[in-house]
Amino acid sequence: MRTLSLGLVLFAFWLALSGHYTPFLISVGGVCVVFCLWIAQRMQVLDPEGHPIGMLPGTLTYYPWLAFEILKSSLAVAKIILAPSLPISPTMTTVTARQKTPVGIATFGNSITLTPSTLTTGISGNEITIHALTREAANDVQSARMNSRVTQFEGRT
Repeated sequence: MRTLSLGLVLFAFWLALSGHYTPFLISVGGVCVVFCLWIAQRMQVLDPEGHPIGMLPGTLTYYPWLAFEILKSSLAVAKIILAPSLPISPTMTTVTARQKTPVGIATFGNSITLTPSTLTTGISGNEITIHALTREAANDVQSARMNSRVTQFEGRT
């Protein structure tokens, strides 16, 4: 199932980037996809971490939520930059990731980094070290809203 899913994703990506739908180019795309799948199979990288199809349903709610969080944080950073007193309070903190898979933990760490004013500086097991521009941003990460959303995205409630 994972091989078929990856093949369909790769072929759709090929078609989207190609923009030309002649029989020759479609057949070349199909051959390239089969070749890539063969290589992936030989390298034994067709696993839940390399192609996490179980997370696909969560993308419908998680990505729009993350985009909104990025927008909110961007506006907060712009407000700080435009303030004459530059009210920052750089803070280092740690947060315990509730995710159980490496993909879930990496998603949580990357989501923190994608959000302006916060940066994941290290991951050790389930402990994520974060640098935040302000104490409020650090408190927001520690509030566990993002942690819960990533856990739902990972496929667990």
